[in-house]
Amino acid sequence: MNIALLGYGKMGKAIEKIAVDRGHQIILKVSSTTENFSLDAIDVAIDFSLPTTAVANISECIKNNVPVISGTTGWLDHYQDIVSLCHAEQGTFLYASNFSLGVNIFFELNKTLAKLLKGLPQYNVSMEEIHHTQKLDAPSGTAITLAEGIIEATDYKNWTLDAPKQNEIGILATRIENVPGTHEINYDSEVDSIQIKHTAHSREGFALGAVIAAEYVHDKKGVFTMKDVLNIS
Repeated sequence: MNIALLGYGKMGKAIEKIAVDRGHQIILKVSSTTENFSLDAIDVAIDFSLPTTAVANISECIKNNVPVISGTTGWLDHYQDIVSLCHAEQGTFLYASNFSLGVNIFFELNKTLAKLLKGLPQYNVSMEEIHHTQKLDAPSGTAITLAEGIIEATDYKNWTLDAPKQNEIGILATRIENVPGTHEINYDSEVDSIQIKHTAHSREGFALGAVIAAEYVHDKKGVFTMKDVLNIS
């Protein structure tokens, strides 16, 4: 495939290496200083840009009939607008808060545990996410997805970075140098604790998942998620 990288930071460079190793070509690299670019001859675009540019990047791809996947967080107030545009243009779009294959399995494990503990109100849930100091948003998109999975399966109503009120999931967002990403969910009662945790060792897991997602969507039409890529029902 001929791939466009919309965003050429650390993730873009990691994706480039894995894509080339898997036999693809990177024929366009768009950085934050790029003013104009052409999507001619692009088979699929991978967006890891900035929240301020993601919507324009994704829209441009859809309007030019270029399948696009995005891992940029912080722009999701416009997600439904992008979905509507994709349907209107009969385009191809996939968003994931995290492309790691392991994290997407972790999402499903999180939902299952939440369902099992729904009827046990003595367990209070909390979450901690740790990322590198360059990460701009807090909490992470992955943490929000995890919280939404718990809310969907239980009586919790919301998440918060502040001291949680009743029916709120407290999220502690920590930033430490050179940490790719750790997400930990705790269920605590007076008598015991249950914990599940995912720890990323490098960016390569995220990059591999992004390339696999791009391979999946490049010849399809519609709006997809990583559950489609992994065939999770």
